[in-house]
Amino acid sequence: MGQSTIDVEAVRKEFPVINHTDLAYLDNSATVQKPQCVLDAVTHYYQTENANPFRGLYDLSVAATDAYEDARQKVADFIHAPKKQDIIFTRNASESLNLVAYSMGRYLKIGKGDEILVSIAEHHSNMLPWRMLAQETGATVRYLNCGKDGSLTADDLKAAMTPNTRIVAIAEVSNVLGRVWPIAEFAKICHEQGAIIVVDGAQSVPHTKVDVTAMDCDFFAFSGHKMYAPMGIGVLYGKSEWLNKMPPFMTGGETIDIVTTDRIVWAEVPHRFEAGTVNVGGAVGLAAAIDFMQELGLDQIEARELELTTYAMERLKAIPHVNIIGADEPENHHGIIAFSIDGVHPHDITTILSENHIAVRAGHHCAEPLHHYLGVPSTTRASLTFYNTREEIDRLADTVGQIRKEMGYDE
Repeated sequence: MGQSTIDVEAVRKEFPVINHTDLAYLDNSATVQKPQCVLDAVTHYYQTENANPFRGLYDLSVAATDAYEDARQKVADFIHAPKKQDIIFTRNASESLNLVAYSMGRYLKIGKGDEILVSIAEHHSNMLPWRMLAQETGATVRYLNCGKDGSLTADDLKAAMTPNTRIVAIAEVSNVLGRVWPIAEFAKICHEQGAIIVVDGAQSVPHTKVDVTAMDCDFFAFSGHKMYAPMGIGVLYGKSEWLNKMPPFMTGGETIDIVTTDRIVWAEVPHRFEAGTVNVGGAVGLAAAIDFMQELGLDQIEARELELTTYAMERLKAIPHVNIIGADEPENHHGIIAFSIDGVHPHDITTILSENHIAVRAGHHCAEPLHHYLGVPSTTRASLTFYNTREEIDRLADTVGQIRKEMGYDE
């Protein structure tokens, strides 16, 4: 991978929050800041095109419908979905994954004797929906353990699957370890054994190219707010062979074609899965965010984030008593660096960093089973994106290097 040519000083000027604070914002896996072009796109929509889509024949409603459907096409092209009808807009990745568990679980008639294989490293959003499905149906959730460095291979998956495995749920990139897993290889194994694969892409879409057709996953979910779009808009991609057979997740306006007192005909996909008035402004913002990322270039974003990750890991590794969770190699972190400091609780670490105007995250990062598996109750997570700087990383490392002394350790 070559060196990034992103003009960081110029690109930072496009983010109002960054321009108006001295905060070193290193909590990008939780959510990223929004560029002015996204804010402008959303404002323009509400100032010039706002109406309830699909329900009016007047020009303003048609414009809102067009804006929403144009955004759907943009998303389909961005992740290489075969067609825009394969894209369902949701609130976020969590809602997308709950939708699959509810609707696909019912279509597959998951029941006693069936197994759902879930990676131990999953965010709760791609674990709890499957556990609820299992509790309701009598199915069993089993766990796919990764190495302590986050490694997970095709052989690991083959060994964990049984003839009863019907669903495999896994992230493309862990939100704690930053490790990317070979989804295309996993999908091939799943399909050979008659299972489907559901992928959480919340931490991969913002950082690397995604091609759902090439990886041949059955479902792929992600959130807009982690990729420079507003909060409240998310995406579920699904293969049409499944979406056209699945029952709705929620019901209401726009989900039906015909309703009488004794008969319901559901609407065509994707509308049967988008109950009620939809988030057109969010979809417009998501489309603008995609344009923004594509203008920068996904290769450039990935190269820039690897440069920053490499530098941050070098600085943190050099500090005594700091332990980085996961792999030693920066290329296996994708901007996500979870760490601990011997003898210091992550909440104390985060508080001290906050007092020095550095924003990171403490806790189990909605991956509590992973932390139990790794033997650490919680960690501190610094997460980087292309607009971060080496100077911000220096501030992080310099402060981390003083924390044990500040906590009273004699060193």
